Amino acid sequence: MKAVRMHQHGGVEVLTYEEAPEPRIASGEVLVAVKACALNHLDVWVREGARGTVPMPHTLGSDVSGVVEEVGQGVSGIQKGMNVVISPGLSCGTCKSCLSGRDNQCPSYTILGQRLDGGYAQYVKVPAQNIIPMPENLTFEEAASVPLTFLTAWHMLVALARLQPGESVLVQAGGSGVGSAAIQIAKLIGARVIATAGSDPKLERSKRLGADEGINYAASDFRAEVMKLTHDSGVEVVFEHIGDKVFQESLRCLTAGGRLVTCGATAGSPVPLDLRYLYARQLSVLGSYMGTKGELLALIPFFQQGKLRPVVHKTLPLKEAREAHQIMMNRDNFGKIVLSV
Repeated sequence: MKAVRMHQHGGVEVLTYEEAPEPRIASGEVLVAVKACALNHLDVWVREGARGTVPMPHTLGSDVSGVVEEVGQGVSGIQKGMNVVISPGLSCGTCKSCLSGRDNQCPSYTILGQRLDGGYAQYVKVPAQNIIPMPENLTFEEAASVPLTFLTAWHMLVALARLQPGESVLVQAGGSGVGSAAIQIAKLIGARVIATAGSDPKLERSKRLGADEGINYAASDFRAEVMKLTHDSGVEVVFEHIGDKVFQESLRCLTAGGRLVTCGATAGSPVPLDLRYLYARQLSVLGSYMGTKGELLALIPFFQQGKLRPVVHKTLPLKEAREAHQIMMNRDNFGKIVLSV
């Protein structure tokens, strides 16, 4: 089969379009013919070696849609030819966390394409429990844009921050994949959404997704603008995934008793934190990592009903994975970049 693999960590030049062995499934597994695979920042971090070394050669790709090619022994309810989406979180299925429905806290938890071969290929294998029927109203490219970003945003806003109707939420980098998902989920809940972006065109697109207000962080001080928009009271929730100075300033955008939930550090992970400000204001800082399979199943009906919609910035053929990575690293995208297989 054709695949994009890396034989060492490094820049985009390590991504090589080449022949690779087709995966062989075991009992309880499913082989999927990949139709589309969306990019995530995780792909960049793994490629660069920021998440530790991985067995080489390695195939990236966490967000996959495709068609069932082969079903392993002991698998029921899944047939060859089904259009499916893959739940990217891989866990043991037998530990206390998994059996309690908190599979994203499993000690052996990993993400497809992180340490195990992912979807930058014609075929990928996964456990049967990670197979989800694809909504009929979505294209393969749209379906591949759902799992990781929407699951992450849902877990952050619903499960952790417990965003309520009528509350205000600041969504950082609304033009990113996870940011564009967060805007839609926050509006679905009934919150007031203030989104940031680095350009006016991205802010306009954020507003079309449902953002009530937009702040161009490249042209103004986003913290000062948030205070103006909230009459100096601040927001109840901040949706943060940038890190560095953005984290520090985001914390100061919260009203007393507010919650900041974060899932990433694309600009840098060490952040200064004045504990006196944290406890005096009675703030909560919540760390989030992916979400559960049950939450992803709960999300799917909203796409079937048209209440949530994937945002695809651009689709490129698999062999142009290097260009796709460069677009994401340049932050030229609004929404997801997808590789078509």
